[in-house]
Amino acid sequence: MIKLIETISDLNLETISKIWLDSNLDTHDFIEKDYWLKNYPAVKNTFPTAKIYVYYHNDEIVGFLGMIDNYIAGIFISKDFRSLGIGTQLLNDVQAAYSKLTLSVYQKNERAYHFYLKHGFKVIKNELDLETNEIELFMEWAV
Repeated sequence: MIKLIETISDLNLETISKIWLDSNLDTHDFIEKDYWLKNYPAVKNTFPTAKIYVYYHNDEIVGFLGMIDNYIAGIFISKDFRSLGIGTQLLNDVQAAYSKLTLSVYQKNERAYHFYLKHGFKVIKNELDLETNEIELFMEWAV
C-alpha cells in the first residue's frame, strides 16, 4: 500500500532515513561510503519538508519516493524488497499526480538509469558532481 506522509513521525523519520542510507550504500558502491555518512544528517533534516510517498508491506515501511516540488529526490527500497515492482508502483503514483517530473541519477548507477528510461524519462543534460567526481544525468518526464 502506498501512502503520502503529510506529517512525519519520529519513528517514520528513523525508518526512511535508514532505508535512504542503506540503499545509497548498496547501490552507489562507486562513491566513497564516507560521502553518504557525511550527508546523512543533512538529508535526514530535509525529509520533514519533502513530500514522502511510502510503500507499506504488512504495516512496515519498506520503500519510499521523496519529492521536492516536481523533483524526484529519489526512490529508495529496502534490500529485501527490491525488484518486486515497488519502485514502479511509487513512480506510477507520482506520474499520475504530476504533468512534469525531473530527477538526477549517477551515470554509473545503470540500473536506476535504465529504470527511469523505461518509465519515459529522457536525459536533458549531464554534468560532473564536484563532491563525488561522478557524472550526474539530469532527466525529465512530461505528459
